[in-house]
Formats: sequence, C-alpha cells, structure tokens
Amino acid sequence: MDADALNRGPESPATLATSIYERLKADILSARLEPGRKLQLRFLMEQYEAGQTPLREALNRLTTEDLVIGKEQRGFFVKPISLGELGELTKTRCWVEGLALRESLANSTPAWEEALLVAHHRLERAPRSLNPERFESNPEWERLHRAFHAQLIGGCGSRPLIGFCEQLADRLHRYRSLSSRKAFRVRNVAQEHADILKAVLDRNSDEAVRLLQQHYEQTADFIRADLESDPPDAASPT
Repeated sequence: MDADALNRGPESPATLATSIYERLKADILSARLEPGRKLQLRFLMEQYEAGQTPLREALNRLTTEDLVIGKEQRGFFVKPISLGELGELTKTRCWVEGLALRESLANSTPAWEEALLVAHHRLERAPRSLNPERFESNPEWERLHRAFHAQLIGGCGSRPLIGFCEQLADRLHRYRSLSSRKAFRVRNVAQEHADILKAVLDRNSDEAVRLLQQHYEQTADFIRADLESDPPDAASPT
C-alpha cells in the first residue's frame, strides 16, 4: 500500500461504494466490461478488491442508469447494445442538445465564449490516439472532448437539462468505444469541432445546431455500419 493510501486511512462505506461505482461505470463505458457480460460477484470482488455490499450498491446504481440489467435468479449483466437503442439515444441527444445549445447561444456572455474557446484549444492540442500508427484511445482527449461538448450547452440555464444530456452522453459513449478504432483513420473529428465552434462564435444558432446534430448522427452512422458489418454477440439483447 502506498503512503497516500496510508495517510487517507480506511474509506467510509459510502465513499467506498461511490469509488466502486465510478470504476465500474468507467469500465462499462470504455467497453472494458463488454456489453452483455455477466458481472459475477466473485470476479468483481477480486477485480475491484471490494466486498459484496458496496458492489451490490454500485450495481444497483448502474441499473438505475440503464447501464446494467439485473435478472431474477441470474444476477447482473452489462446491458447489451442494440441498433435500436443507438438510434433512439442519438435522436434524443440531437433533440435535447440542440435545444440546450440554442439556449446557451441566447444566453451567451463573453465569459462563456472565452471558456468555449479555451475548451476547444485544449481539445485541439490533445492527440486523439496515444499511438500515431495504430489507434490507442487517449483518456485525456476523451476528458477534453467531454469538456468541450459540456461547455457548448453549459450556458443553457437548466441544470436538469444538462444532467439529462450527460446521461445520454454516458450511454452513447460505450457505443463510441466499440467503433472508435475504425473511425480514427477516416473521420476528421477535429474539423467537425472547429466548424461547430465557428458557427457558435458567428452567433448562427441554426447552423450551430445543424452541425452539432450532424456530428452526432455521423458518429451513429459509423457505429451502425461497424455493428452491421461485424456484429458482436452482445449486440442482440438477451
């Protein structure tokens, strides 16, 4: 055990459950825990060095977020992916983030624009892949990507709306994780972000919303084509 862990002392049950929840969620969203996988408690206890109680609390919390499903007498499973869900989530995200972006533009302030420029600059400087020769997801790029999109809608003035957008982003992230490797070489995501930013700075709400929605729809098209050409076993709900 390292010195920092010793200095922190034992975690409270609530803190431990939250920590396990966050680690499990990150592994589901990144597809380290692949769609459809059975989440056996013995494996989870060893993998996350936790007891049954905080694990069950974390799994129940993920069930309410529709990332895990519980089956009576069979335990917990990572929710399978499906083309139907992909379409529904993408359509809903386009609707709600389009609304949130319009509201952010209507409420635009110099501080919001400056924060958006900074978020885009940081994202633009981060490599998408840790390896230039083959795709290796860069966690820092993912964090900055999420921050840029959050800033786009962050001025809408509705915390419930922002929270719903974050939930949709989470649920769609695992679909992206399954197809990012193939899209890496053929898609210019950096240009898409730059075009959205320009429309926002030009105060062109219609164009900004159109480009944002097109950005999400293109992502869905890549994922859909990938799943249709090489569907994983977990793509069909069980």
